[in-house]
Amino acid sequence: MARDPKQDGRRNPRRESTLRRRPAYRDALPTILVVCGARSTEPTYIKGLLRVVDNRAVDVQVKVCPQDPVSVVRHAAGERTRARDHYERTWCVLDVDNFAHLDEALRLARDERIDIALSNPCFELWLLLHFRDHRAPVDGFRQAERHLLPHHSGYSKAANRFTFGLYREAWPQAVERARVLAKPGEEHKRNPSSGMWRLVREIVPAHLQN
Repeated sequence: MARDPKQDGRRNPRRESTLRRRPAYRDALPTILVVCGARSTEPTYIKGLLRVVDNRAVDVQVKVCPQDPVSVVRHAAGERTRARDHYERTWCVLDVDNFAHLDEALRLARDERIDIALSNPCFELWLLLHFRDHRAPVDGFRQAERHLLPHHSGYSKAANRFTFGLYREAWPQAVERARVLAKPGEEHKRNPSSGMWRLVREIVPAHLQN
């Protein structure tokens, strides 16, 4: 008489292990919120840089709030609150450029623990530093634009005319040039200066930094 086959101790030998089918767990990436106080050039530059450096260690969310500095900081704080503190760091990209109540915006940022990438007098100074070391005072956007045009022909604040390709190789030089212009957090006291170098170093992979 044939024997029944021995049981192997499993409840259901045909069932595939759920552990075997479970996807590998991946920790969520640190998320950085960047709110730009202008609609075009600043966010286009940052997004272009992110594409070039391809930092897979962080998740950078770029938003715009084309208003005065106080409103930009309040908007960033509101975005962070609505995200239930999803963002590990929050930055605002601002210009001095004759804005009133800048000191109030900086105080609010300190209270809210928001970092500020402030360019004095304007973001175009940061762009200029990609091409040359510039340490003489700059009298507002128009003069900064005149300094920039020989290096970026046809430059305009309009997003559809901004070409990040002109800057993709020179951001490390801009970082080094900007670092010596002002102490971190004191850009509002020094013309020319730009705190963009601190934001760039945070969103660029460490192996690409000097």
